[in-house]
Amino acid sequence: MSFDPAAVETITVDSYGTLVDPFAVERALATHVDQVSPIAEQWRSRSIRYTMVSNFTDSYQTFYEMNRDALRFALEDHGVELSDETIEEILSTYHELDPFDDVRDGLEQLTDAGYDVYVLSNGNPEMLESMVEMAEIGSLIADAISAHEIRTFKPAVDIYRHAAGRTGTPIESIAHVAGPTFDVQGAMHAGMQGVWIDRGNGVRDPFGDDPDLTVETFYELADEFGL
Repeated sequence: MSFDPAAVETITVDSYGTLVDPFAVERALATHVDQVSPIAEQWRSRSIRYTMVSNFTDSYQTFYEMNRDALRFALEDHGVELSDETIEEILSTYHELDPFDDVRDGLEQLTDAGYDVYVLSNGNPEMLESMVEMAEIGSLIADAISAHEIRTFKPAVDIYRHAAGRTGTPIESIAHVAGPTFDVQGAMHAGMQGVWIDRGNGVRDPFGDDPDLTVETFYELADEFGL
């Protein structure tokens, strides 16, 4: 399926890696460990694994708590011991992330054209509140929708259906924009149009359907709407 901008009424956007740059978290980690890249990669992948497992085992906890457990695992697996205080200091960086350069202007183009833009994220409400504040996008989004509201993480179909209900939009009239490809696939499976924002010139997962649209920035997305 190719992208159909004429069918879009509402736009939902992912948070980390889509709106804000999570690299600051890795920099915070680097002040305390030597093996930064392997620990950071395992931390990230383990936290995503935990969210997906929790969807099937009814073992929900907030995304912030998932990240804490994943970081502890990655540190221990690499033989690194940090105090609870230091771990919390590293985690707190999630509340201090900068937006990508295209985010504010790109979102403004979309909202000025009449599209309602919602954040749809695995992050818990406190994380999303600080993200919106730090990114200075509060005036550009209609609301932030958290997985915590239904205690179910992406890419479960229920969270995308929940977003459709929260926005009051038929699910087929929503375009979901995300950096993680599993998020794009989940949105498409639920009935949304899926937009992959490929910020790092990455390799698309060969598993699953192609995104309806691939862009590198929100400027490119606005161009697709003829803005």
